[in-house]
Amino acid sequence: MGKMLVIVGIILVIVGMMFQFIGKLPGDIVVKKGNTTFYFPIVTSVIISVILSIVFFVFGKFK
Repeated sequence: MGKMLVIVGIILVIVGMMFQFIGKLPGDIVVKKGNTTFYFPIVTSVIISVILSIVFFVFGKFK
């Protein structure tokens, strides 16, 4: 269990660094009108959902 937590932590750090350098992913919606900006990270949300589903599936196997 400890090794898995370390691996998940490393994966999260790598994903966080990618988001820091990339900024936004292709497919994220940005609408700018005047002094208002609307940002909807749809692709980012899908990727985070897939990653969390995999993590919860793996943790569910060990329960």
